[in-house]
Amino acid sequence: MTTAPPVPPPATGVRATARIHAVADGRGGTALPLLAGEGPLALRRTRGREAEAGVVLVGAMSAPLGGDHLTVRATAGPGARLALASAAATLALPGRAGEPARYDVELDLEEGASVRWLPEQLVSVRGSDLRVRTRVRLAPTARLLLREEQVLGRHGEPPGLLRSRLTVTRGGRPLLDQELACGPGAPGGWDGPAGLAGHRAVGQLLVVDPAFAQDPPPAAVLGECAVATPLAGPAVLVTALAGDALRLREVLDAACRAYHR
Repeated sequence: MTTAPPVPPPATGVRATARIHAVADGRGGTALPLLAGEGPLALRRTRGREAEAGVVLVGAMSAPLGGDHLTVRATAGPGARLALASAAATLALPGRAGEPARYDVELDLEEGASVRWLPEQLVSVRGSDLRVRTRVRLAPTARLLLREEQVLGRHGEPPGLLRSRLTVTRGGRPLLDQELACGPGAPGGWDGPAGLAGHRAVGQLLVVDPAFAQDPPPAAVLGECAVATPLAGPAVLVTALAGDALRLREVLDAACRAYHR
């Protein structure tokens, strides 16, 4: 007598994927042959700068809640230029069953492509559990501007658990792989002097530009709680802490003006 394999419990939460594909249109601009969103991930085309195609991610419902799995996938073909943004901050909210939520971002840039990924802040709400994973794959001649901003709790509240990982490869070789964990349940010391030191907003700006191979930016202190670190490749990473989202944005905007050409 054989025993049937156990039936896995039904998935809870929302599963949704937004898909974007940008290609050079042959006339000096960029076309979007694929622009498709699901559930809470609605996409709207906007006017980009010069040859860019602009896309804004519009939250059509409250998400991510515990148990949700949201994914944004964007591909920029050879010579395409794409600007990606979000219309509002993303709030990580607790679910009914206490399950973690997942938010994945996958960016693929082919030869000569350029992508700006500049979403609004991610706010870790009390009681939430969110795992963010961003993967970027770059061809050697691609250019990238990427900003991440995390705010720990709304005004006057403690944060939820937030785990965020950013992995970037260039020409198939690792360029950056780092992880941040903070909030209840994170490894000890995340809020200590060697961690966030009491700050409630943390962010980074990554600029990858082949021009840096000839003129690499130097390491620099950009303020009391911000540094620029050249990477082993044509890239620079700016990391910043701040007391609130407004001050964090000011620091990263200044870094963008300094390093993004």
